[in-house]
Amino acid sequence: MTHPASTSAPRPVRVLISGASIAGPTLAYWLDRYGFEVTVVEKADAVRGGGYAIDIRGTAREVVDRMGLLPRLREAHIDTRRITFLDAAGDTVGTVQPEQLTGGQSGQDLEVRRGDLADALYAPLRDRVEFLFGDSIATLDDDGHAVHVVLDSGTHRTFDLVIGADGLHSNTRRLVFGPEEPFHRYLGHVFAGFTLPNELGVAHEAFIWSEPGRSAVVYAYEPSEPVHGFLTFVRDTPPFEAFRDPRAQRELVASQFPEQVWQVPRLVAAMRTSEDLFFDIVSQVHMPAWSHGRVALAGDAAHATSFLSGQGSSVALVGAYVLAGELATHADHAEAFAAYERRMRPFAERNQALATAGGTIVTPTTRAQVDARNALLRDPEAMAKELATAEAEARRTTHSSVTLPEYTPAP
Repeated sequence: MTHPASTSAPRPVRVLISGASIAGPTLAYWLDRYGFEVTVVEKADAVRGGGYAIDIRGTAREVVDRMGLLPRLREAHIDTRRITFLDAAGDTVGTVQPEQLTGGQSGQDLEVRRGDLADALYAPLRDRVEFLFGDSIATLDDDGHAVHVVLDSGTHRTFDLVIGADGLHSNTRRLVFGPEEPFHRYLGHVFAGFTLPNELGVAHEAFIWSEPGRSAVVYAYEPSEPVHGFLTFVRDTPPFEAFRDPRAQRELVASQFPEQVWQVPRLVAAMRTSEDLFFDIVSQVHMPAWSHGRVALAGDAAHATSFLSGQGSSVALVGAYVLAGELATHADHAEAFAAYERRMRPFAERNQALATAGGTIVTPTTRAQVDARNALLRDPEAMAKELATAEAEARRTTHSSVTLPEYTPAP
Protein backbone atom coordinates (compact mmCIF):
# COMPACT_ATOMS: atom_id res chain seq x y z
CA MET A 1 0.00 0.00 0.00
CA THR A 2 1.77 3.11 -1.23
CA HIS A 3 1.30 6.48 0.46
CA PRO A 4 2.51 9.93 -0.63
CA ALA A 5 6.06 10.78 0.41
CA SER A 6 6.31 12.63 3.69
CA THR A 7 9.02 13.79 6.01
CA SER A 8 6.96 12.63 9.00
CA ALA A 9 6.30 9.03 10.00
CA PRO A 10 3.83 7.33 7.65
CA ARG A 11 0.29 7.26 8.96
CA PRO A 12 -1.23 3.88 9.81
CA VAL A 13 -3.21 2.12 7.11
CA ARG A 14 -6.91 2.81 7.73
CA VAL A 15 -9.15 -0.26 7.50
CA LEU A 16 -12.92 -0.44 7.78
CA ILE A 17 -14.32 -3.84 8.75
CA SER A 18 -18.03 -4.46 8.26
CA GLY A 19 -19.31 -6.99 10.80
CA ALA A 20 -18.64 -7.61 14.50
CA SER A 21 -19.47 -11.29 14.85
CA ILE A 22 -16.45 -13.61 14.57
CA ALA A 23 -14.29 -12.90 11.51
CA GLY A 24 -14.58 -9.12 11.96
CA PRO A 25 -13.31 -8.83 15.56
CA THR A 26 -10.63 -11.46 14.96
CA LEU A 27 -9.35 -9.49 11.98
CA ALA A 28 -9.56 -6.25 13.98
CA TYR A 29 -7.52 -7.79 16.82
CA TRP A 30 -4.63 -8.80 14.58
CA LEU A 31 -4.66 -5.68 12.42
CA ASP A 32 -4.58 -3.51 15.54
CA ARG A 33 -1.69 -5.58 16.86
CA TYR A 34 0.16 -5.00 13.57
CA GLY A 35 -0.30 -1.22 13.79
CA PHE A 36 -3.26 -0.63 11.47
CA GLU A 37 -5.92 1.97 12.26
CA VAL A 38 -9.10 -0.09 12.51
CA THR A 39 -12.79 0.82 12.50
CA VAL A 40 -15.54 -1.78 12.80
CA VAL A 41 -19.10 -1.00 11.71
CA GLU A 42 -21.90 -3.29 12.90
CA LYS A 43 -25.61 -2.96 12.11
CA ALA A 44 -26.64 -4.38 15.50
CA ASP A 45 -26.70 -2.02 18.47
CA ALA A 46 -24.14 -4.10 20.41
CA VAL A 47 -22.18 -7.32 20.27
CA ARG A 48 -24.79 -10.04 20.05
CA GLY A 49 -24.95 -12.30 23.09
CA GLY A 50 -26.45 -15.74 23.54
CA GLY A 51 -26.98 -17.84 20.48
CA TYR A 52 -26.52 -21.48 19.64
CA ALA A 53 -23.33 -23.44 20.27
CA ILE A 54 -20.44 -23.31 17.84
CA ASP A 55 -17.27 -25.38 17.73
CA ILE A 56 -13.65 -24.24 17.71
CA ARG A 57 -11.43 -27.07 16.60
CA GLY A 58 -8.27 -27.88 14.70
CA THR A 59 -6.31 -24.89 13.45
CA ALA A 60 -8.91 -22.46 14.81
CA ARG A 61 -8.04 -23.51 18.34
CA GLU A 62 -4.47 -22.41 17.66
CA VAL A 63 -5.76 -18.99 16.56
CA VAL A 64 -7.63 -18.34 19.82
CA ASP A 65 -4.63 -19.65 21.74
CA ARG A 66 -2.38 -17.08 20.04
CA MET A 67 -4.93 -14.43 20.99
CA GLY A 68 -4.72 -15.45 24.66
CA LEU A 69 -8.39 -16.43 24.74
CA LEU A 70 -8.10 -20.11 25.67
CA PRO A 71 -8.61 -19.67 29.44
CA ARG A 72 -11.78 -17.62 28.95
CA LEU A 73 -13.14 -19.97 26.30
CA ARG A 74 -12.39 -23.03 28.41
CA GLU A 75 -14.54 -21.50 31.16
CA ALA A 76 -17.32 -20.94 28.61
CA HIS A 77 -17.03 -24.50 27.25
CA ILE A 78 -20.46 -26.12 27.10
CA ASP A 79 -19.21 -29.70 27.14
CA THR A 80 -21.96 -31.54 25.31
CA ARG A 81 -21.60 -35.13 26.43
CA ARG A 82 -24.02 -37.06 24.28
CA ILE A 83 -26.42 -36.86 21.37
CA THR A 84 -29.50 -39.08 21.50
CA PHE A 85 -31.34 -40.05 18.33
CA LEU A 86 -35.06 -40.77 18.41
CA ASP A 87 -37.31 -42.64 16.02
CA ALA A 88 -40.65 -41.51 14.58
CA ALA A 89 -42.46 -42.52 17.77
CA GLY A 90 -40.04 -40.57 19.96
CA ASP A 91 -38.31 -43.65 21.35
CA THR A 92 -34.55 -43.76 21.79
CA VAL A 93 -32.68 -45.41 18.94
CA GLY A 94 -29.12 -44.83 20.12
CA THR A 95 -26.66 -42.39 21.65
CA VAL A 96 -23.28 -41.15 20.45
CA GLN A 97 -20.63 -38.77 21.66
CA PRO A 98 -20.43 -35.48 19.71
CA GLU A 99 -16.86 -36.13 18.59
CA GLN A 100 -17.99 -39.29 16.82
CA LEU A 101 -20.07 -37.15 14.46
CA THR A 102 -17.91 -34.05 14.14
CA GLY A 103 -14.54 -35.71 13.81
CA GLY A 104 -13.31 -33.55 16.68
CA GLN A 105 -10.99 -34.44 19.51
CA SER A 106 -12.37 -34.96 23.00
CA GLY A 107 -10.66 -32.68 25.49
CA GLN A 108 -9.21 -30.50 22.72
CA ASP A 109 -12.15 -28.97 20.88
CA LEU A 110 -14.02 -26.04 22.35
CA GLU A 111 -17.80 -25.73 22.20
CA VAL A 112 -19.13 -22.34 23.25
CA ARG A 113 -22.19 -20.19 22.74
CA ARG A 114 -21.74 -17.96 19.75
CA GLY A 115 -22.30 -14.91 21.97
CA ASP A 116 -19.62 -16.03 24.43
CA LEU A 117 -17.10 -16.21 21.61
CA ALA A 118 -18.19 -12.80 20.30
CA ASP A 119 -17.80 -11.29 23.79
CA ALA A 120 -14.35 -12.85 24.20
CA LEU A 121 -13.22 -11.44 20.85
CA TYR A 122 -14.62 -7.98 21.61
CA ALA A 123 -13.22 -7.60 25.13
CA PRO A 124 -9.57 -6.84 24.19
CA LEU A 125 -10.70 -4.43 21.45
CA ARG A 126 -13.24 -2.22 23.21
CA ASP A 127 -10.65 0.38 24.25
CA ARG A 128 -8.36 0.03 21.24
CA VAL A 129 -10.54 -0.12 18.13
CA GLU A 130 -13.32 2.19 16.97
CA PHE A 131 -16.70 0.43 16.87
CA LEU A 132 -19.69 2.00 15.13
CA PHE A 133 -22.71 0.06 16.35
CA GLY A 134 -26.19 0.50 14.91
CA ASP A 135 -24.82 1.48 11.51
CA SER A 136 -23.98 -0.07 8.16
CA ILE A 137 -22.32 0.73 4.86
CA ALA A 138 -24.69 2.44 2.43
CA THR A 139 -22.28 3.09 -0.46
CA LEU A 140 -18.66 2.37 -1.38
CA ASP A 141 -16.53 4.25 -3.89
CA ASP A 142 -13.12 2.70 -4.56
CA ASP A 143 -11.20 5.26 -6.63
CA GLY A 144 -8.04 3.17 -6.75
CA HIS A 145 -6.27 5.21 -4.09
CA ALA A 146 -8.78 4.95 -1.24
CA VAL A 147 -12.33 3.81 -0.51
CA HIS A 148 -14.89 6.53 0.18
CA VAL A 149 -17.69 5.22 2.36
CA VAL A 150 -21.11 6.61 3.21
CA LEU A 151 -22.83 4.95 6.16
CA ASP A 152 -26.56 4.59 6.68
CA SER A 153 -26.27 7.22 9.41
CA GLY A 154 -25.09 9.72 6.78
CA THR A 155 -21.48 9.72 7.97
CA HIS A 156 -18.85 10.09 5.25
CA ARG A 157 -15.46 8.41 5.84
CA THR A 158 -12.41 7.47 3.78
CA PHE A 159 -10.35 4.32 4.29
CA ASP A 160 -7.41 2.68 2.61
CA LEU A 161 -9.10 -0.74 2.67
CA VAL A 162 -12.55 -2.17 3.40
CA ILE A 163 -13.15 -5.75 4.52
CA GLY A 164 -16.60 -7.31 4.42
CA ALA A 165 -16.98 -9.72 7.34
CA ASP A 166 -20.75 -9.34 7.43
CA GLY A 167 -21.95 -12.88 6.99
CA LEU A 168 -23.71 -15.15 4.55
CA HIS A 169 -25.96 -12.38 3.21
CA SER A 170 -23.12 -9.83 3.10
CA ASN A 171 -24.05 -6.24 2.34
CA THR A 172 -20.43 -5.47 1.44
CA ARG A 173 -20.36 -8.31 -1.08
CA ARG A 174 -23.57 -7.04 -2.65
CA LEU A 175 -22.23 -3.49 -2.98
CA VAL A 176 -18.93 -4.54 -4.57
CA PHE A 177 -19.55 -7.87 -6.30
CA GLY A 178 -23.25 -7.63 -7.11
CA PRO A 179 -26.32 -9.67 -6.12
CA GLU A 180 -25.92 -12.75 -3.95
CA GLU A 181 -27.54 -15.24 -6.32
CA PRO A 182 -24.48 -16.07 -8.51
CA PHE A 183 -22.42 -16.90 -5.42
CA HIS A 184 -25.11 -18.65 -3.41
CA ARG A 185 -25.31 -22.46 -3.36
CA TYR A 186 -28.48 -23.79 -1.76
CA LEU A 187 -27.99 -27.15 -0.01
CA GLY A 188 -31.68 -28.10 0.04
CA HIS A 189 -32.50 -27.52 3.71
CA VAL A 190 -34.56 -24.89 5.54
CA PHE A 191 -34.30 -24.35 9.28
CA ALA A 192 -35.79 -22.41 12.16
CA GLY A 193 -33.92 -21.89 15.42
CA PHE A 194 -35.35 -20.50 18.68
CA THR A 195 -35.22 -20.91 22.46
CA LEU A 196 -37.79 -22.33 24.86
CA PRO A 197 -37.96 -23.18 28.59
CA ASN A 198 -35.99 -26.21 29.74
CA GLU A 199 -38.95 -28.21 30.97
CA LEU A 200 -37.06 -31.45 30.33
CA GLY A 201 -34.52 -30.55 33.02
CA VAL A 202 -31.62 -31.80 30.89
CA ALA A 203 -28.12 -30.41 30.37
CA HIS A 204 -25.04 -30.96 28.25
CA GLU A 205 -26.86 -33.05 25.67
CA ALA A 206 -28.91 -32.95 22.50
CA PHE A 207 -31.86 -34.94 21.19
CA ILE A 208 -32.59 -35.45 17.49
CA TRP A 209 -35.96 -36.74 16.26
CA SER A 210 -35.97 -37.65 12.60
CA GLU A 211 -38.30 -38.58 9.81
CA PRO A 212 -37.19 -38.57 6.15
CA GLY A 213 -36.09 -35.07 5.27
CA ARG A 214 -37.15 -33.60 8.61
CA SER A 215 -35.54 -33.23 12.03
CA ALA A 216 -36.61 -31.73 15.34
CA VAL A 217 -33.75 -30.97 17.71
CA VAL A 218 -33.48 -29.98 21.36
CA TYR A 219 -30.07 -28.77 22.49
CA ALA A 220 -29.55 -28.24 26.24
CA TYR A 221 -26.67 -26.40 27.92
CA GLU A 222 -27.45 -26.00 31.63
CA PRO A 223 -30.58 -27.08 33.61
CA SER A 224 -31.31 -23.47 34.57
CA GLU A 225 -31.02 -22.12 31.03
CA PRO A 226 -33.47 -22.19 28.11
CA VAL A 227 -32.88 -24.92 25.57
CA HIS A 228 -32.36 -24.31 21.87
CA GLY A 229 -34.86 -25.80 19.49
CA PHE A 230 -34.28 -26.41 15.79
CA LEU A 231 -36.73 -27.54 13.15
CA THR A 232 -35.16 -28.41 9.83
CA PHE A 233 -36.63 -29.83 6.64
CA VAL A 234 -35.73 -30.53 3.04
CA ARG A 235 -37.21 -28.33 0.31
CA ASP A 236 -36.38 -28.45 -3.38
CA THR A 237 -36.38 -24.66 -3.81
CA PRO A 238 -35.50 -21.92 -1.33
CA PRO A 239 -38.59 -20.27 0.23
CA PHE A 240 -37.57 -16.76 -0.77
CA GLU A 241 -41.17 -15.61 -0.51
CA ALA A 242 -41.07 -16.14 3.26
CA PHE A 243 -37.88 -14.25 4.05
CA ARG A 244 -39.57 -10.91 4.64
CA ASP A 245 -42.71 -12.31 6.24
CA PRO A 246 -42.23 -13.78 9.76
CA ARG A 247 -45.79 -15.07 9.78
CA ALA A 248 -45.20 -16.96 6.54
CA GLN A 249 -42.00 -18.40 8.00
CA ARG A 250 -43.82 -19.75 11.05
CA GLU A 251 -46.63 -21.20 8.96
CA LEU A 252 -44.23 -22.88 6.56
CA VAL A 253 -42.20 -24.49 9.34
CA ALA A 254 -45.29 -25.59 11.29
CA SER A 255 -46.78 -27.21 8.19
CA GLN A 256 -43.80 -29.55 7.98
CA PHE A 257 -44.22 -30.95 11.50
CA PRO A 258 -47.79 -32.23 12.07
CA GLU A 259 -46.69 -35.13 14.31
CA GLN A 260 -48.08 -35.31 17.84
CA VAL A 261 -45.14 -37.22 19.30
CA TRP A 262 -42.25 -36.55 21.67
CA GLN A 263 -41.49 -32.79 21.94
CA VAL A 264 -42.50 -32.00 18.36
CA PRO A 265 -45.80 -30.21 19.22
CA ARG A 266 -44.08 -28.21 21.95
CA LEU A 267 -41.29 -27.18 19.60
CA VAL A 268 -43.78 -26.05 16.97
CA ALA A 269 -45.76 -24.07 19.54
CA ALA A 270 -42.59 -22.41 20.86
CA MET A 271 -41.48 -21.59 17.33
CA ARG A 272 -44.82 -19.91 16.59
CA THR A 273 -44.48 -17.48 19.53
CA SER A 274 -40.70 -17.16 19.82
CA GLU A 275 -39.24 -13.65 20.03
CA ASP A 276 -35.80 -14.86 18.90
CA LEU A 277 -36.78 -16.92 15.86
CA PHE A 278 -33.96 -17.30 13.35
CA PHE A 279 -35.19 -18.55 9.98
CA ASP A 280 -32.89 -19.24 7.05
CA ILE A 281 -31.84 -21.72 4.43
CA VAL A 282 -28.79 -23.97 4.59
CA SER A 283 -26.43 -22.69 1.96
CA GLN A 284 -22.86 -21.87 1.06
CA VAL A 285 -21.01 -19.06 -0.68
CA HIS A 286 -18.71 -19.92 -3.59
CA MET A 287 -16.87 -17.03 -5.24
CA PRO A 288 -14.25 -16.95 -8.00
CA ALA A 289 -12.36 -14.22 -6.11
CA TRP A 290 -12.55 -12.81 -2.59
CA SER A 291 -11.28 -9.33 -3.37
CA HIS A 292 -11.80 -6.51 -5.83
CA GLY A 293 -9.58 -3.45 -5.77
CA ARG A 294 -9.25 -2.25 -2.19
CA VAL A 295 -12.15 -4.35 -0.88
CA ALA A 296 -11.91 -7.96 0.33
CA LEU A 297 -14.22 -10.45 2.03
CA ALA A 298 -13.67 -12.64 5.08
CA GLY A 299 -15.60 -15.33 6.93
CA ASP A 300 -19.02 -16.39 5.66
CA ALA A 301 -19.14 -13.39 3.31
CA ALA A 302 -16.34 -15.02 1.30
CA HIS A 303 -16.76 -18.75 1.87
CA ALA A 304 -19.73 -19.74 4.04
CA THR A 305 -19.46 -23.47 4.76
CA SER A 306 -23.00 -23.87 6.26
CA PHE A 307 -23.82 -25.30 9.67
CA LEU A 308 -23.92 -28.80 8.16
CA SER A 309 -20.11 -28.62 8.03
CA GLY A 310 -19.81 -27.60 11.68
CA GLN A 311 -16.83 -25.48 10.64
CA GLY A 312 -18.11 -22.00 9.79
CA SER A 313 -16.75 -20.28 12.90
CA SER A 314 -13.47 -22.16 12.82
CA VAL A 315 -12.80 -21.27 9.18
CA ALA A 316 -13.74 -17.64 9.93
CA LEU A 317 -11.19 -17.48 12.78
CA VAL A 318 -8.42 -18.94 10.65
CA GLY A 319 -9.21 -16.78 7.63
CA ALA A 320 -9.21 -13.56 9.64
CA TYR A 321 -5.83 -14.43 11.16
CA VAL A 322 -4.35 -15.17 7.73
CA LEU A 323 -5.81 -12.05 6.09
CA ALA A 324 -4.41 -9.79 8.81
CA GLY A 325 -1.01 -11.46 8.61
CA GLU A 326 -0.78 -11.15 4.84
CA LEU A 327 -1.76 -7.46 5.00
CA ALA A 328 0.90 -6.90 7.64
CA THR A 329 3.67 -8.58 5.65
CA HIS A 330 2.94 -7.21 2.17
CA ALA A 331 3.44 -3.57 1.28
CA ASP A 332 0.88 -3.86 -1.53
CA HIS A 333 -2.72 -4.73 -0.65
CA ALA A 334 -3.30 -6.58 -3.94
CA GLU A 335 -0.39 -8.91 -3.19
CA ALA A 336 -1.69 -9.40 0.34
CA PHE A 337 -5.20 -10.26 -0.85
CA ALA A 338 -3.79 -12.72 -3.40
CA ALA A 339 -1.59 -14.41 -0.77
CA TYR A 340 -4.55 -14.64 1.63
CA GLU A 341 -6.66 -16.36 -0.99
CA ARG A 342 -3.89 -18.76 -2.05
CA ARG A 343 -3.44 -19.92 1.52
CA MET A 344 -7.09 -20.00 2.58
CA ARG A 345 -9.04 -21.17 -0.47
CA PRO A 346 -8.00 -24.87 -0.28
CA PHE A 347 -8.80 -24.92 3.45
CA ALA A 348 -12.18 -23.25 2.93
CA GLU A 349 -13.12 -25.55 0.07
CA ARG A 350 -12.19 -28.69 2.02
CA ASN A 351 -14.39 -27.54 4.87
CA GLN A 352 -17.24 -26.67 2.51
CA ALA A 353 -17.06 -30.23 1.20
CA LEU A 354 -17.82 -31.55 4.70
CA ALA A 355 -21.39 -30.30 4.30
CA THR A 356 -21.99 -32.21 1.10
CA ALA A 357 -20.09 -35.45 1.75
CA GLY A 358 -22.98 -37.56 3.01
CA GLY A 359 -24.44 -36.25 6.24
CA THR A 360 -27.09 -38.98 6.38
CA ILE A 361 -26.45 -39.80 10.04
CA VAL A 362 -27.66 -36.38 11.16
CA THR A 363 -29.83 -35.39 8.19
CA PRO A 364 -31.26 -38.49 6.47
CA THR A 365 -33.49 -37.50 3.58
CA THR A 366 -35.10 -40.81 2.57
CA ARG A 367 -36.81 -43.66 4.43
CA ALA A 368 -33.97 -45.98 3.43
CA GLN A 369 -31.41 -43.57 4.92
CA VAL A 370 -33.40 -43.21 8.15
CA ASP A 371 -33.70 -47.00 8.52
CA ALA A 372 -30.02 -47.54 7.76
CA ARG A 373 -29.00 -44.84 10.23
CA ASN A 374 -31.23 -46.30 12.95
CA ALA A 375 -29.88 -49.80 12.34
CA LEU A 376 -26.36 -48.48 12.86
CA LEU A 377 -27.33 -46.64 16.03
CA ARG A 378 -28.83 -49.82 17.47
CA ASP A 379 -25.51 -51.60 16.90
CA PRO A 380 -22.74 -49.63 18.67
CA GLU A 381 -20.01 -51.84 17.22
CA ALA A 382 -21.23 -51.27 13.66
CA MET A 383 -21.56 -47.54 14.35
CA ALA A 384 -17.98 -47.39 15.62
CA LYS A 385 -16.78 -49.06 12.41
CA GLU A 386 -18.81 -46.68 10.27
CA LEU A 387 -17.37 -43.65 12.02
CA ALA A 388 -13.83 -45.02 11.70
CA THR A 389 -13.89 -45.17 7.91
CA ALA A 390 -11.35 -43.39 5.75
CA GLU A 391 -13.99 -40.78 4.94
CA ALA A 392 -14.53 -40.09 8.63
CA GLU A 393 -10.79 -39.78 9.18
CA ALA A 394 -10.56 -37.36 6.26
CA ARG A 395 -13.18 -35.24 7.99
CA ARG A 396 -11.05 -35.12 11.10
CA THR A 397 -7.90 -34.08 9.24
CA THR A 398 -9.77 -31.35 7.35
CA HIS A 399 -10.09 -29.34 10.56
CA SER A 400 -6.30 -28.94 10.71
CA SER A 401 -5.48 -28.93 7.00
CA VAL A 402 -3.83 -25.51 6.98
CA THR A 403 -0.71 -24.44 8.86
CA LEU A 404 -0.68 -21.04 10.55
CA PRO A 405 2.36 -18.93 9.68
CA GLU A 406 4.14 -16.81 12.26
CA TYR A 407 3.75 -13.42 10.61
CA THR A 408 6.41 -10.76 11.04
CA PRO A 409 5.08 -7.35 9.94
CA ALA A 410 6.97 -5.57 7.17
CA PRO A 411 8.95 -2.54 8.41
